[in-house]
Amino acid sequence: MIEYDGVTTAAYFSDDRGEVVAAAWLANHQPAPPAADQARIEAGQAPVMPAPHTKHPQGRPPLDPNVLEVVWFEEGDGVALLEAGQILAVIPGWAGASRGMPGYCRDAVGQTPFAWSLDDALEGLRPRVEQARAYWHWRGGEGAWGGFQQAVLGHLLNRLGPGAHYWDAGGDRLPMIGVTERPPTNDRPYSVLSTVGMSSQRMPVVEQYVDDVSQYGRIELALASTLPSQNAARIFLWLAQYPWRAVTWFGPGHSVKWYHQPDTFPLGGGYEGVLVLSDPDRLPGPQAPDLSGFSFGGDPVHWLWVLPITEEERRLAKERGSASLVNHLAAQSRSWIVSG
Repeated sequence: MIEYDGVTTAAYFSDDRGEVVAAAWLANHQPAPPAADQARIEAGQAPVMPAPHTKHPQGRPPLDPNVLEVVWFEEGDGVALLEAGQILAVIPGWAGASRGMPGYCRDAVGQTPFAWSLDDALEGLRPRVEQARAYWHWRGGEGAWGGFQQAVLGHLLNRLGPGAHYWDAGGDRLPMIGVTERPPTNDRPYSVLSTVGMSSQRMPVVEQYVDDVSQYGRIELALASTLPSQNAARIFLWLAQYPWRAVTWFGPGHSVKWYHQPDTFPLGGGYEGVLVLSDPDRLPGPQAPDLSGFSFGGDPVHWLWVLPITEEERRLAKERGSASLVNHLAAQSRSWIVSG
């Protein structure tokens, strides 16, 4: 949301509940004071940037809504504001009052609680904005989803053989996601269920935790199971859009707590969450299928295997790390293949 009150303009980045996550000053429209106006701030009004920290100490004309453009980052956790095609401000995923980082603005000078200088970060942010514009242009193009979907299904055909059932797991929200079933074969006595579509959009906040986002940003989830596939596939109604809904990410060894009563957990067994693994062969069972080799947007796509766990096991992973949990499960002869 962009707010103009005649004195100043500010941008507010809110979550889906309407709570402000981050805010950035954009412009003064009157001569700037020598220091911050605390009374204005305490009254809940947008701040006026002090004269030493704005490129326009005499103020600038109001922004013209007709030449403003909002560009969301592909991940959905950051946003850029363009004025006549030029970057005016960026509120990235790492912005927030709790981090002391309000966002970047073109007219800001230095770092203040109201905005940081965009000039100091433009080298890294400009490519992000350009990539985001290109991504959403692709996403809105005719046949974009169908082409991506067929590419993933073709990859899985080569790795797992022909498919059977296919279910929608995305509803009316982005990214669009389906679930494909690869039934048992003579060489594989279990079904493999895989999401189709998670990797079409990078997960949020990955860059806040790892240096090389390209190795972790795009995933699909897989489940090996002897359960009835139509029942087991329900796990993806919960998990498939979880990263974007909760503004988080799934990486190897991450665990997620089920949101409801244990007896409603789609995979049964009294489980209350899942562990996702990139290397399920650390657990007993036949060798896991190799699903590597697919990429999108210049990034490799990694399949993470879903394993149901109890709440006690999830706490063990939180307290001692996922490696300790995997060792614990292996000692119990827990297979990576989910059975009834």
